[in-house]
Amino acid sequence: MLVNDTGFTPSIFILDGIPGLEEYHMGFAAPLTAIYIITILGNCTLLLVVKSVMSLQKPMFLLIALLSSSDLFLSSSILPKMLLTFWFNDREISFIGCFIQLFFVHAFAGVESGILTAMAVDRYVAVCNPLRYSTIITNSLVAKTGIGSVVRSVIIVVPLTTLAARLPFCSRYIPHSFCEHIAVVKLSCVDITFNSTYGAAITLAVGAIDLPTIAVSYILILKAILRLPRKDRFKAFNTCVAHVCVMSLFYIPILFSLSLHRSHTSIPLYIHILVVSAYLLLPPVANPLIYGVKTAEIRHGVRQMIHKGKARFLLCSY
Repeated sequence: MLVNDTGFTPSIFILDGIPGLEEYHMGFAAPLTAIYIITILGNCTLLLVVKSVMSLQKPMFLLIALLSSSDLFLSSSILPKMLLTFWFNDREISFIGCFIQLFFVHAFAGVESGILTAMAVDRYVAVCNPLRYSTIITNSLVAKTGIGSVVRSVIIVVPLTTLAARLPFCSRYIPHSFCEHIAVVKLSCVDITFNSTYGAAITLAVGAIDLPTIAVSYILILKAILRLPRKDRFKAFNTCVAHVCVMSLFYIPILFSLSLHRSHTSIPLYIHILVVSAYLLLPPVANPLIYGVKTAEIRHGVRQMIHKGKARFLLCSY
């Protein structure tokens, strides 16, 4: 891609927050703070429970722990700076800081998608081939899946970030609440067709692998469940409900966002920003709550951890 000398490399960018809703920034600050606190507490609790309770150190729960780790990194890539913007009107972000944020936001969104796909396959094997589950889905395979998801994301997001950082810019004002790829490259003085095409291509490539895998897994799961005796169906359905809820929270806003980008109608910019924020910020806060409510083993693990904590406190008090 040829880059001319027009434009400049800004030392800082200015985040506009949510253009069109500037007067509501302070109103957004309090719920976003609550979301971040719940995200940190919920996901850290899940990680601590899985680490502390031996009975939970199995593939299904290790995948949930991987998802919680990804959720923590994803929300921490966005919310601290967003809260500074909304609470204190601190809208400046350094050039390097912006592209570091861009990298981590898109990388961990990709990691999240990879882990959710692995969880769908895990549930498929558990429901459709339970006798071979322990030999097919192992802790070692889960570790490799986590590493593979990270490697895949790094491989596709490093070029995305590097190409964007090399552009000359005509403005430093980003019409977004964080450094989102397309919002940043649109500030460039040169043709961004290659950048936007590459961004769309990697989104479609990841979606073309992950979404069909998830869809096929759950179609086969549904077929297998419907063949079970009526009394066993509820238990089988219940093992998958939490996963379906988590995946819906992540993918439905993504699909809605893509449809908005392709829509020829004039959609206010703040709608796009709110939809993107929804699929990046809602899953990290909701995932530990969903798994805590729907998964009996995790609820039992939390109770075990609380009882152990109480016992230690009583021993120390004597």
